Amino acid sequence: MKRLLCILALLTLGGCVETRFESPLGGKLESCDARWKGVWTPAPPEAQDAGFFVDADCRFFVIDQPARDKPVRRVEVPLRYTQVGGQDYLVVADTALKDLVEIHAPPGIEPAPAQSYFFIRYRIDGDRIDLTQVNSERVAQLVETGKLDGTVSRANKELHVYVRGDAARMLKIVSDEPIFDGSVPTHLARSALSADAFERKLARPRGH
Repeated sequence: MKRLLCILALLTLGGCVETRFESPLGGKLESCDARWKGVWTPAPPEAQDAGFFVDADCRFFVIDQPARDKPVRRVEVPLRYTQVGGQDYLVVADTALKDLVEIHAPPGIEPAPAQSYFFIRYRIDGDRIDLTQVNSERVAQLVETGKLDGTVSRANKELHVYVRGDAARMLKIVSDEPIFDGSVPTHLARSALSADAFERKLARPRGH
């Protein structure tokens, strides 16, 4: 599950590595990409302990079981979609993740912003979606060399990067800088199960 939630919550097994942006990605964001409708789970099948569900109204949900003694949950996460240079992106406000994980304010930013944003690049090919996170180390180097305006916090194997700028600046950064290069994509596969059936599958004891 952590690999899947890493895409939305930007959490990693070795600590916390994240890049947040001050503004959304450009001025035109869509509320739906109909190609996402259905249930999507990580590949390979043995990793399917959580999934995404996009319903007929294009509402996006995470389905998971936070612990074996906890019930399966279906949590709605408001997402926005956009295209830049012919590529597709998700734009996720950090406040949209509050029901999934604890998200702290970006370190060293005073006053703390009301919200900031994560960008995720995706590619849909039939029944497969590839999701790619921002390469935070690459962005950190761009900030540290003065090419991007922002802050970098490194401590206890954690890396927090905050990039400043308005929506037009975010668009230029994604267009001009290879900030996703070097990140290993996460692969999702379309499930034949309905959302209800997938929830029942997660609720069954392991090995059944």
